[in-house]
Amino acid sequence: MKNTHSAAVRFSIFLILGIISAFYFPVSFLFLEITICLFVLLIAFWIWDRKKLTPNILFGPITFLCFFLIGFFNYQIRLPQFQPHHFSHYTADFKSGLLQIKIEQKLKPEKFHDKYVGIVQSTNSIATNGKILLQIEKNTNPKIYAPDEIILVNAFISPLVKPLNPHDFDYAAYLNSLGINAQTKFRQKDVLQHHDGNPTLKGEAENLRNRLIGKLKKTALKDQERSIIQALILGEKKDIQKDLYQNYAAAGAAHILAVSGLHVGILYLILGLLLSPLKRIKHGVFISAIILILLLWGFALLSGLSPSVTRAVTMFSFFALSQILNRQRNPINILFLSLLTLLLLNPLWLFQVGFQLSYLAVFFILWLYPFFKNIYRPQNLFLKKFYDIMAVSLCAQIGVLPLSLYYFHQFPGLFLLTNIVILPFISILMFGGLLIVLLANYEFLPWWLANGYNILLEQMNNFIGWVALQDKFLFSDIYISKLQTISFYLLILCFIFLIHRASINRIKMSLLSIIIFLSVSIYDKHKISSPHLIVFHKSKQSLMAYKNRTELTVFSNDTSKKLDNSYPLKTYIPKMKIKNIRRENLLTGFNYRGKKIIILDSIGVYPNSKPIEIILLTQSSKVNLNRLIDSLNPRMIIADGSNYTSYVARWEKTCTDRKLPFHHTAKTGAIILD
Repeated sequence: MKNTHSAAVRFSIFLILGIISAFYFPVSFLFLEITICLFVLLIAFWIWDRKKLTPNILFGPITFLCFFLIGFFNYQIRLPQFQPHHFSHYTADFKSGLLQIKIEQKLKPEKFHDKYVGIVQSTNSIATNGKILLQIEKNTNPKIYAPDEIILVNAFISPLVKPLNPHDFDYAAYLNSLGINAQTKFRQKDVLQHHDGNPTLKGEAENLRNRLIGKLKKTALKDQERSIIQALILGEKKDIQKDLYQNYAAAGAAHILAVSGLHVGILYLILGLLLSPLKRIKHGVFISAIILILLLWGFALLSGLSPSVTRAVTMFSFFALSQILNRQRNPINILFLSLLTLLLLNPLWLFQVGFQLSYLAVFFILWLYPFFKNIYRPQNLFLKKFYDIMAVSLCAQIGVLPLSLYYFHQFPGLFLLTNIVILPFISILMFGGLLIVLLANYEFLPWWLANGYNILLEQMNNFIGWVALQDKFLFSDIYISKLQTISFYLLILCFIFLIHRASINRIKMSLLSIIIFLSVSIYDKHKISSPHLIVFHKSKQSLMAYKNRTELTVFSNDTSKKLDNSYPLKTYIPKMKIKNIRRENLLTGFNYRGKKIIILDSIGVYPNSKPIEIILLTQSSKVNLNRLIDSLNPRMIIADGSNYTSYVARWEKTCTDRKLPFHHTAKTGAIILD
C-alpha cells in the first residue's frame, strides 16, 4: 500500500499492538525495566551505526519492540492496580469515607440523579488520585456544580455496575475507556462543604462552554435548533432530543452532530482562506501557520476539549506544521503521526468508539479517494463536486461499516442521499454557527439572523426526519461478533488490494479472506444456536427462557405484558437471531438435561422429593431456607430480581454459612445453564 511504509505508520501499529496486549493481558512492572533496557540498547546501536552505510540488522526489530512495550507500559500505568495513590487502594472494603472530589465534567442528568465526572483528591485525609462517577440525588432545588469546584462529602465508593443480562450495553466498559473505575451515590445534604478549586484548562473550557450555552438560551433560537448549534460548534450533545438523534443516526448523518474531523477540516479550510493574504509578506507562511494552529486550538477549547475535536485539531495542526517546515505533506503519514501522538498521551482513547470510527473513516478516505478520482474525472464543476461528495461518503462508509454494525447494529441505506444534500451546507452551518455563538456571547445577535438560522436548521431536520422515515432503507438488528468484525475488515482490505492491482497472490488472498469470513460466520451461528436455559435479571419480575436454535420459550409470572419488545429480551432476541417466540406461565418445577429444578413463589410450597439440583427463589418466597436445604439438599440456590433485598441478604448469609453456591441476579447478573 502506497505511503504506509513510513516510520509513523509502523510505529503506530506496534504501539497499538502493545496497548491491546496490555488491555487483555496486564502483567507486572517488569515491562518497564525491559523497555528501558531496550531503549538504551537502541541508542547504543544508533551511536555505533550512525557512520555506517547500513544499520545493524537488529536496529529495526528492537525499535518496533520498544514501541510495542511503550504502548503496553503506557496503558498499564493507567490501570488503578498499578497506581499506588489511586483511591481504590483505600476503599477496598467499600465502607463510607470522607472524600474530597474535584468536579471535572457535568454529564447528562438522569431522571433522579445529576451526574458528574470527578477526581478523588483525598480519601479520609489521605492524598489520592483517580476519576470517579458521581451520582447526586435530585431534590426540589438541586445544586449544579461547576468544573474545578471541590466538594467534601461522606459517601460510599462502589464498583461500576456490569451488565446484568446478556448483550446489554456495557456502560462500565465505556466509563473505563474514559479512565473512570468506580462510582459513588449520595444526596445533596451529604455534601459537607464546597468551594472553588485551582482552575484547569479543561475546567475553564467547560465553564466557557456552559456560559456560551447560557447565552444561546437567551436568544430567539428554538430548542431543537439550539441543540444542533450546540453540537455543531460547542460539541455539546446533551440537549439533543432522543428522537432527533435517532433520526440522524437512521439517516446516516450522526457524524454531523459530533464535532470531529469533518467540522475541523471545514474550519481549517475557512481559516486557511482568510489567512492566505499573510503568505505574501516576509515569514508570512510561518505567521499564518502559527495563527491557524492557535485558532484551531481555540476552537477545541471552545468545544470543551472533547476527545473527538482534540484528535481532529491535532491532525490538522500537523498539517499546518508541515507548512512551516516546508515539508511535502503526506496525509496518511500525518494521520498516523497524530494517532501516534494522541495514543502516547492517552492510550485509553484507543478503546473509545468515536476515536476508532473517526480514524478509520479518515484513513479510508485518504487511501481510497485517489482510486475513485482516477476512475472518473468529470469536467463540469457541478458534477465534479457531486462526484467528490459521493466518493468521499462511500470511502468513509466502507471504512466504518464493520465497526458500525458491531457497535450500532444498523446500516443506513440512504447515507449517500443524506450526505449529498447535507454536506454542501455544512460550511454555511459552521460559519453561521460560529458567527451566532460569537454575537450571542456579546448579546448582539440580530433577530433576523437567529430566525434565518432557525429556518435553515428546521429544513435540515425535516429532511433528516423524512429520510429516517424510509424504513425499507434502514437495515437494523444486524448483529456481528468481534471475530466477524475483524474478518470483515480482512475481507475489505484484501479486495481493495486486489482492485488496486490484480495479481495471482492477491486473488488467492481475497479468496482466503472469503473463506475466513464464512468460517467465522458459521462458527458464530453454531455458537449462538446451542440450546440453553437462562434466568434473566428483571426488577420486580421473574423471567426465564429456554432457547433452542432459533426458537425461544419465555416463562414469566406476568403474561399480560409484551416482553419481547422490553428489557432485557429486546436486545437478546435479535442478537441470538430468534425467529419464533412462545409465551408460557412460570412453572413450579421441571427437568433440564437430567437436572431437577424447582421454582418457589411467594407462598413457598415445595415438593418433598430428591435429588434437587437447583432451587430458584422468586417473589420474596416465605420459606425457611435452612429447613429447605436440609429437606431437599440442593446443589445451588438462585434468587432473581423479584425478591426483596432484605430477603436476599438473609438467604445469601444462610448459603454462605452452609457453603452452598448462591447466585443473585441483581448482583452477579443473569445465569445461563447449558
